[in-house]
Amino acid sequence: MMLVPGAATLTQLEAIYRADGAVSLDRGCRPGVEKAAAQVALAAAGDVAVYGVNTGFGKLASVRIDPRDTERLQRNLILSHCCGVGERTPTSVVRVMMALKLLSLGRGASGVRWSTIAQIEAFLAQGVIPVVPAQGSVGASGDLAPLAHMAAALIGEGEVEHKGAVRPTAEVLAELGRAPIVLGPKEGLALINGTQFSTAFALAGLFEAWNNARGAVVTGALSTDAIMGSSAPFDEEIHTLRGHKGQIEVAAALRYLIAGSAIRESHRENDKRVQDPYCIRCQPQVTGASVGLLRQAAETLRVEANAVTDNPLVLSSTGAIVSGGNFHAEPVAFAADQIALAVAEIGSIAQRRIALMVDPTLSFDLPPFLTPEPGLNSGYMIAEVTSAALMSENKHLANPCSTDSTPTSANQEDHVSMAAHGARRLSRMNANLSQILGIELLCAAQGVEFRGSLRSSAPLEAVVERLRQECEALGNDRYLAPDLAAAADLIRAGEISRAARLDAHLQLEAA
Repeated sequence: MMLVPGAATLTQLEAIYRADGAVSLDRGCRPGVEKAAAQVALAAAGDVAVYGVNTGFGKLASVRIDPRDTERLQRNLILSHCCGVGERTPTSVVRVMMALKLLSLGRGASGVRWSTIAQIEAFLAQGVIPVVPAQGSVGASGDLAPLAHMAAALIGEGEVEHKGAVRPTAEVLAELGRAPIVLGPKEGLALINGTQFSTAFALAGLFEAWNNARGAVVTGALSTDAIMGSSAPFDEEIHTLRGHKGQIEVAAALRYLIAGSAIRESHRENDKRVQDPYCIRCQPQVTGASVGLLRQAAETLRVEANAVTDNPLVLSSTGAIVSGGNFHAEPVAFAADQIALAVAEIGSIAQRRIALMVDPTLSFDLPPFLTPEPGLNSGYMIAEVTSAALMSENKHLANPCSTDSTPTSANQEDHVSMAAHGARRLSRMNANLSQILGIELLCAAQGVEFRGSLRSSAPLEAVVERLRQECEALGNDRYLAPDLAAAADLIRAGEISRAARLDAHLQLEAA
């Protein structure tokens, strides 16, 4: 995939996240990159102190470095900052992180040589993915520790994954006939300063959250038909009167999904119920608001993905090398918190729909816990409890990370964003949400099938058919864990929204 620095789209970044393959920069950016590298080389040979070029780092910025020690300075920086701990960052996230670093360096403000960019491109093209521990960044002064592990691989240190195996980097590079790079002035700092680790995890969280949001619209529509809910609250004029785009679009999607349902038509007349509970009636308002929040976060992350976030920067207008603070990941931390809120709320209202369907006092004549022989069988009783546990866990995880800070580096870096773990938690939250929606899918399909000869709409019947390829309807009690896992996988893979042909109705990024 060819990326244009400053103009990468979310669609391109999601494609990098979803599949392996080469990633490279449009060669039109090369002159700007080389111009900035030349300016850094001049500064490194000069007498004026320039942070990170001929000085120490952080609290040691006042220490001048002899030009003869430039290469050693940059190498020491990388090795000393390889202090990540914890589980490995998923390969898909590391690929996005590397692509984001390419985009940042390609803007021509970081002062790296083209050979450094070419090394990252070669790693991606040959499937050489650095092993990056997931913990150790506070999201300010850049994602120093995780990015150092990425940079270490470029110079032949640390470990990489190649062809499914984790091996020493030097061994893999020798096998491929590729030499490690030797870092020039400022290049180590340019590689580890930046928000690319936090942003990559936040983008992964965004992509999974959007997939879940689409799935939630489908499972919500199926639940509405299962309890013979009213589609009247989805009327277009109700939502245009309020005006929120996400709400309008979710209401339209629900109308599309339910249109033509014989179940819906069967109770338009003589239905004694006046209103459905909020978890049915207010789906456009809640899921729609979550869609709006995800889009706000998406725009922040699109901008950040194309940003230059290392320090100092080479200013093209004057050639000056100036220290700033673009490495502070506060925008990413806010975006991660927004995504977390949306994920928690989508799961919260979905869980209430599950509770509605298993409760015979509210489900409009569905059997208790959706089992044909209640008492002898417990049906989906404990599946609903599991969904409640996951919903509550996500509520806890949704508490903001961006409001936390702690001083580091001898108080030089005295306010930090905590964007890294704010973004990392989204993986766990999305996994929980996929499972909640998978349980809703199982319950709603069972509920629709209890409506006898009445059929749902064509899109929703296609959803039930897709589910039944993996999970049989529940008769007598059976070992249910595999069913829950299979249903969650269908949500996570986007199979349910595709079966309903919903994807064209709900887009994250404008075409």
